[in-house]
Amino acid sequence: MLQRIEKIWSEKGQGIVEYALILAFVVAIAIVALKSDSGIGKSIQNLFSNTGTQIEDAGKNIGK
Repeated sequence: MLQRIEKIWSEKGQGIVEYALILAFVVAIAIVALKSDSGIGKSIQNLFSNTGTQIEDAGKNIGK
């Protein structure tokens, strides 16, 4: 019984580590894409900048 529990626990731990590695890989790719001077990096930065500006403008117009 104890061996069975140890086997299940080790498999769970392995799955968590695999998901963590995949997440780290995706985050690393996203950081590289955003930091690079490529077209996609600049497009994403412009998108976030424009969205932030529109949210600020909408907030200013609500009080009027």
